[in-house]
Amino acid sequence: MIRQAVLLAGVAVLMPAIAQAEEVVADDGRVAIVVTGKADGYRPEDANAIKTPTPLVDVPQSVAVLTREQLDDQGVTQLGDALRYVPGVVLGQGEGHRDQVNLRGQNTTADFYLDGLRDDTQYYRSLYNIERVEVLKGANALLFGRGGGGGVVNRVSKTPALDKTMSAATAGVDTFGAFSIAGDLNQPLGSNLGARLNATYGEFRNHRQDFSGRFIGINPTLAFEPDADTRVELSYNYDDDDRTTDRGVPSINGKPLQGYDDTFFGSKALNVARVRAHIAQARLDHQLADNLTFNVIGQYSHTDKYYGNLFANTAVNPATNTLTLSGYSSATVRDSWIGQTNLVWEGRTGPVGHTLLAGFEVSSQDTSGLRIDPVFPGGASVVLAKRLTIPVATFTGTARVTDSKVDTWSAYLQDQIELAPFLQIVGGIRYDEFRIEGAVNGAGARRTDRKWSPRAGVILKPRRNMSIYASFTRSFLPQSGDQFGSLDATQATLDPEQFENLEAGLKWDIHTNLAFTAAIYRLTRDNSRFNNPVTGLAELSGRTRAQGVEFSLAGRILPDWQASLGLAWQEGEVRSATASAPAGRTLSQLPHLQASAWTRYDVTKRLGLGLGVTHQSSMFTTISNTVRLPAWTRVDAAVFYELNDRLSLQLNVENLFDTDYFPSAHTDNNITTGKPINARLTVRAKF
Repeated sequence: MIRQAVLLAGVAVLMPAIAQAEEVVADDGRVAIVVTGKADGYRPEDANAIKTPTPLVDVPQSVAVLTREQLDDQGVTQLGDALRYVPGVVLGQGEGHRDQVNLRGQNTTADFYLDGLRDDTQYYRSLYNIERVEVLKGANALLFGRGGGGGVVNRVSKTPALDKTMSAATAGVDTFGAFSIAGDLNQPLGSNLGARLNATYGEFRNHRQDFSGRFIGINPTLAFEPDADTRVELSYNYDDDDRTTDRGVPSINGKPLQGYDDTFFGSKALNVARVRAHIAQARLDHQLADNLTFNVIGQYSHTDKYYGNLFANTAVNPATNTLTLSGYSSATVRDSWIGQTNLVWEGRTGPVGHTLLAGFEVSSQDTSGLRIDPVFPGGASVVLAKRLTIPVATFTGTARVTDSKVDTWSAYLQDQIELAPFLQIVGGIRYDEFRIEGAVNGAGARRTDRKWSPRAGVILKPRRNMSIYASFTRSFLPQSGDQFGSLDATQATLDPEQFENLEAGLKWDIHTNLAFTAAIYRLTRDNSRFNNPVTGLAELSGRTRAQGVEFSLAGRILPDWQASLGLAWQEGEVRSATASAPAGRTLSQLPHLQASAWTRYDVTKRLGLGLGVTHQSSMFTTISNTVRLPAWTRVDAAVFYELNDRLSLQLNVENLFDTDYFPSAHTDNNITTGKPINARLTVRAKF
């Protein structure tokens, strides 16, 4: 960490003023930042997930925001593809049926949010109706409650504009045959009423044998402003996803199996994932006074999901050229209710300024699940080949029936205090009561946890557009897994996991449209569960630590040149001593180095060029530290051309140099193969 701290300090001192802003003192003595250039692009100004109108430069934690313009330029339509350009975020395979990420070395399938409300069901999230994606790093319990130990990912929805009619359409197709179409219609319905409709249909194809799928998404939203101080929004989102479940290739001799990037280690008939997700939201924002606002948000979601999969369960035996398959099928139905209210006051008590946040949240979630193991009448062994002969299998084996009910309520209070123009402090606390009742094959258990989650930070402002900060945050996660689909008798006896994040950093708004961030952190996780390799039971004795340095630069460097750059040095290890994970083991899926760069340069008013580079150093697939994914670097490119003010063409080429790489894994023998070179042509129209 010493060399990382020195590096952080050096970059802070030597970072050039690419387009330095000027400070101008007005007649009344106030200082203003004056710049020239365009005001749109890759540079975010704030984050919806912060819950207060605080500029990012004054937030004492690392926050990455992917704007709609950047998402469009990169040609991404899925959340996972977008996150590869965020330093400190490593994509997980998700067993081929869900979003899964590692945030600062902490694996999660549940730390996903939609407009600040929990969206933790296991499925793939499309971006057709999303305005931007926000990644808040470090423990975030004060704002979000349980989980979020390494950070959270928040999607911000597109909402109606009441003052203009707008419509747009997008269609794209790639060289694998995958295609999608999407529409976005905004229509005022009166002086204080408006509607917006986003919809999409797409079909999936890639380099993998037998892979296919399709996605349907529909999102109507209604907005109503009865007066200048009040806005009401009603939204409904329907996602219908049907695709092949693909868990990649196995390992051999401690490395991914090479030369079989297209080979499907599953059954076309049995490897199926289907999700029907419904999300309804209602939101009221009201300004009580010039410096006092509140909002009330409610969300109901219903998800009906099935997935079946066969996959490689062992490494390839080089002596016999064989491996063994396994698998299971799973059906899950989940109903969730969340209600949240926030009160924000911006004011002063004498010479001291305040941004005070007070909030309350209540939620209820019911989940029922069924899992069935496979039966292989003729055995589960297969001989390695480019096209496998998959043995006959049926999902008629041992069944596991689970049920759970989770009820929570939370209250939180935070104040960001400006003691002087150059000094701010942040302090807050959250109380959570978390109750879970669960059953496995009829055997029930219950547990209640009551936790306090503090947050503290200090912000020094040597200039109005620069901050140097230090912060401490704490979060927790009950022991029944981040999905809380069940609770058994052993889990009911275990205390929650605890996350503590220490962070220091520098933020610099080089000018209005360009922001630089540097952060150094240490994240300690206690009460981690590792399964004993002999008994198979959970042991509550784990401690892990992740630490690193992150840098990012996002925005418009010159009027015609935009960029989003990221760099992360990180390391993590097990600090405790258990039979399954001895002290000193390296954390899984935590590459020592990540680097990403995406840039666009507009050569003329009509013609633009894009270039992207992503690098990831080698990493272990699991805590066993027996299989390592090799380092890789991928180059992407793009060409943008506007035929006229309403019609444009875009060509994105992924993996320009056809690099063979393995970007992610789920186990030692479920390893994703990277796509070969692939081009996607997109047509965008505005009406």
